[in-house]
Amino acid sequence: MSTPEPVFDPKRTALLVMDFQQGIVGQLPGTGPLLERVRQAIADVREHGGTIGYVRVAFTEEDWAAIPASAMFAAVGQNRLMHHEDPSTAIHEAVAPEPGDIVVRKTRVGAMLTTDLDQQLRDRGIDTLVLAGLSTSGVVLSTVIEAADRDYRLYVLSDGTDDRDEQTRDFLLTKVFPRRAQVIETGTLRALLGP
Repeated sequence: MSTPEPVFDPKRTALLVMDFQQGIVGQLPGTGPLLERVRQAIADVREHGGTIGYVRVAFTEEDWAAIPASAMFAAVGQNRLMHHEDPSTAIHEAVAPEPGDIVVRKTRVGAMLTTDLDQQLRDRGIDTLVLAGLSTSGVVLSTVIEAADRDYRLYVLSDGTDDRDEQTRDFLLTKVFPRRAQVIETGTLRALLGP
């Protein structure tokens, strides 16, 4: 006999808005509709008592110095890119945080490895994550793997992600993520949250 799927509980749910930063959003064409969908998802989760978490990638001078030459972000360190105080690393104003939201700064691709995000979520009793992010093949992929290994119940917003490579994005959403997460649209999230 199979175990029934637990009921979606908004108060134990966090929507993670990942890498929606000025400089990253600006590199992708036609992001207006994407930003509006994510903005609406944020409003829906807030309305139902859920948590909003923001993840941004940015570096201090010490972070740059600590990046090994073999790391994915080696060029970031060598060229002193994405300084944590640079306006390009700020969260885009269309989806900006509000007081009480979780905001973490990371120095690797995934949302959890170099942050205290997992602890902050656990402290709030969060066991379900809904992921939106730029890019699908970067922060979303890494965070799906990290969060699944930490036993979170996972949802990926298919219309809350984007990637420079559309084929890779589609492959991840249809073939890879469904092994670890439920892939849904923002309209489905609204329905799961309830009336």
